[in-house]
Amino acid sequence: MADEFMKGFAIFTAGLLVWMTFAGWYNTESFYGTQLVGPNPEDPGTYTAMALVVKDAALYFALLGALTFWVLIPAGRRTRSYYASR
Repeated sequence: MADEFMKGFAIFTAGLLVWMTFAGWYNTESFYGTQLVGPNPEDPGTYTAMALVVKDAALYFALLGALTFWVLIPAGRRTRSYYASR
């Protein structure tokens, strides 16, 4: 169980670090304004559009990766052991 927790934690940390970096670059209006969750830039260039896709992908990777290793894999193992003991 500790192995799955650490894998999920590493995915969660790395994914959110990438998300926070790109959100800080592209979605922070000012220091005293909205930070990290501001609107995306209007009419982004090619590289900015690719960075926004990477930002969204990193967020989903972090959330779904942590969910997989913290909930789905342990539940699947418990279900498999339950049906094996019957």
